[in-house]
Amino acid sequence: MLTIARRVLCAFAAAFVLAGAAHAETVLRVALHSDLKIIDPIWTTALITTHHGHMIYDTLFAVDEKLEVKPQMVDKWETSADKLTWTFTLRDGLKWSDGTPVTAEDCVASIRRWGAKDTMGEKLMSVVGELGAPDSRTIKMVLKRPYGLVLESLGKSSSNVPFMMPKRVAETDPNKQITDTTGSGPFVYKKDESRPGEKTVYVKNPYYKPRSEPASGLAGGKVVKVDRVEWISIPDSQTQVNALLNGEVDLVEIVPPDLLPLLAKEKDIKIFVTNLAGRQYAMRFNVLHKPFDNPKIRQAVLYALDEKEFLDANIGNPAYYKVCKSVFPCGSPLESTKGWEDKLSGNTAKAKQILQEAGYDGTPIVLLHQTDLPNHNNLATVAKPQLERAGFKVDLQAMDWQTLVTRRAKKDPPAQGGWSAYFTSWGATDVLNPVTTAFLSGACDKATFGWACDPELEKLRDAYAFETDPAKQKAIAEQVQLRVIDYPTHVPLGQFTTPTAIRSNIVGLLHTPALALWNIEKK
Repeated sequence: MLTIARRVLCAFAAAFVLAGAAHAETVLRVALHSDLKIIDPIWTTALITTHHGHMIYDTLFAVDEKLEVKPQMVDKWETSADKLTWTFTLRDGLKWSDGTPVTAEDCVASIRRWGAKDTMGEKLMSVVGELGAPDSRTIKMVLKRPYGLVLESLGKSSSNVPFMMPKRVAETDPNKQITDTTGSGPFVYKKDESRPGEKTVYVKNPYYKPRSEPASGLAGGKVVKVDRVEWISIPDSQTQVNALLNGEVDLVEIVPPDLLPLLAKEKDIKIFVTNLAGRQYAMRFNVLHKPFDNPKIRQAVLYALDEKEFLDANIGNPAYYKVCKSVFPCGSPLESTKGWEDKLSGNTAKAKQILQEAGYDGTPIVLLHQTDLPNHNNLATVAKPQLERAGFKVDLQAMDWQTLVTRRAKKDPPAQGGWSAYFTSWGATDVLNPVTTAFLSGACDKATFGWACDPELEKLRDAYAFETDPAKQKAIAEQVQLRVIDYPTHVPLGQFTTPTAIRSNIVGLLHTPALALWNIEKK
């Protein structure tokens, strides 16, 4: 009888412990800039999908808070004396979220898929003569010629990030979306608990092995300090802020400046700028169809648009934006206004003159207008009257961002479900030079949505990639900037930072070019 009593007591004790553990589960609830609908961060450059990628995948290299490249999944690497052979050794004990070991073959397949889609990856792969896995932990890359951006490419921080995936997943056609979300990152995506338009759910990855170094930027130890993360879908910014004030969410990724005063007086709320380098607005052209198949007509847009109006309408507070007539971010080593001094100032007369010279025939611009992104939903509405004053006909078509992300991949004529132009923004770290800037690719079908096709741009981007002298690199970058005037691929429209609001009991949020939800504690 005593033995039975002891067993009963032990059972009750165990149940109590389990109930306590379940009750003590720490859940971080966040409201982000968009709902997650596309889960393949190689297929799309959408920022929300990149955030998703950083949750569940890891990378060979990553940038720290100073934007310096550091090893992540890689333990050590070496290069041959002739700078042609690169050998990378993976850290010991890396596993996928299903418990199977990460192998070098997985990584080779992942690099290949990423290199087929990403602008910087495509440039790297163009000089790779051999890429293989001599053993389960070793990646061997042999170049056709020395290349100065190997680590910068593999450590790319934003879209498209070279996330590592299992070989079976990475062998998916890069032009088709993956469905298997097995990763080796700090979290696991719970597809069965996620509901589009409601919430996206992640839990701590029990197989993840953090680095021993402290977290810094996207590098270092990605130590998860909560049990569960829920991305709560709240499309309206005011409603997001109200949810934060009521304690229904712990973090709002992007707070429009006009709502900041509402939070400033709240002692339980903190304002934090995660991406100190900021972002750059851009209008992207589709060069496949009229009217923007004509470079001269695209050039008219450079004069028609007034950059400051975009910044005032979408950011409002000059403390969070910067007028910048440079293709590369102001404050970066390649900043230059050369050739752009008279652009982006709303010169309607000049735009009209160029349109007339180009023989514009009144073909409407199908302008995609996202309506649900904070700091972005007034971009197309500002552009429409500016373009119309210059003589363009504009067909403004409203949709949510995820619908736009899907539609921009279509090459159909604008009148048949395609598009002429759309607006987006890039992290400043994505547009630092001619190779990292996706919109500067002139690689035709291999270029990102818009499909710019210009051998001269490609020649200049190659020259930049193989040049090691910073002064000569800057000179090449200026040539690129001038070429974009003659062959416009996109329109840069100024810089901005996005304040994040968190409850005061949330600590450990990192300064990163893309949102990182590891290292966070909920006190």
